[in-house]
Amino acid sequence: MRIIGLAGWSGSGKTTLITKAVPCLIARGQRVSTLKHAHHGFDLDQPGKDSFMHRAAGATEVVISSANRFAILHELRGEPEWDLPALLKKFSPVDLVLVEGFKRDAFPKLEIHRAANGKPLLQPDDPHIAAIASDVALPQAKVPVIDLNDIEGICDLLLKHAVPIGSATAAARSA
Repeated sequence: MRIIGLAGWSGSGKTTLITKAVPCLIARGQRVSTLKHAHHGFDLDQPGKDSFMHRAAGATEVVISSANRFAILHELRGEPEWDLPALLKKFSPVDLVLVEGFKRDAFPKLEIHRAANGKPLLQPDDPHIAAIASDVALPQAKVPVIDLNDIEGICDLLLKHAVPIGSATAAARSA
């Protein structure tokens, strides 16, 4: 399994790009999973549903299963948030894991940059940014820059710069 991240400011289009890149990567024969970091709380089940009541009653983990999918809800119950290496251990084997978020972790990333955001590049301060996908030319960039709409080219970069999960988790532990 290999890993690469998509990093950028809020509103830069990370999620939109992932939803375009995943089908392109799958068409190339890649099995792809994604990991999204949320800076705030989130909920997958709804009040009144059995799984919600199981969790509200105090269960640490609730597994919801059907013929089409399953989900595991794990309540931290005051424990610290899991880091990237711990979360990656939960994944079933695939060819590529695309990570949205965890931008401070030490693994290769594609920066997503939109001029309309008015935000500075992350790249000068993050040595793990391997390339930038942008909607404007960035002559000052110290890494390759690709057009944000060039999905095939972006997929080429994602595959080129992805690293084995073991090297990414080792870098995270030593950071």
